[in-house]
Amino acid sequence: MTDELDPPVRDLADIPAVEVISRAAVMLMSSAAEKLGLAEDTPNSGAGVDLDEARRVITALAGLVTSSVEYLGPHAGPIREGLQALQRAFREASSVPDAPGQGPGEKYTGPVH
Repeated sequence: MTDELDPPVRDLADIPAVEVISRAAVMLMSSAAEKLGLAEDTPNSGAGVDLDEARRVITALAGLVTSSVEYLGPHAGPIREGLQALQRAFREASSVPDAPGQGPGEKYTGPVH
């Protein structure tokens, strides 16, 4: 007997690629926001901030977005904007910001100012 409140489980083969890619991008964005301290009640308070981890997740997100942009259709714009916002937040959180073009994921996206 299934609970009516539980969403039905979908077979991964039945989920369109654009949905899988978009969900992966959202997961990476959420992780980066957490590691930058943006998801806290008092953003940029320093608690829970891990710039090394944030750099890795943002770079992975940039690689995913850059390599799959042609498949994202109308989702591409908002996902790119989210990526750029995270790249700018990283730059602001860094005590010694990276040179333009050297920030997380910028080798894939180009410099973000």
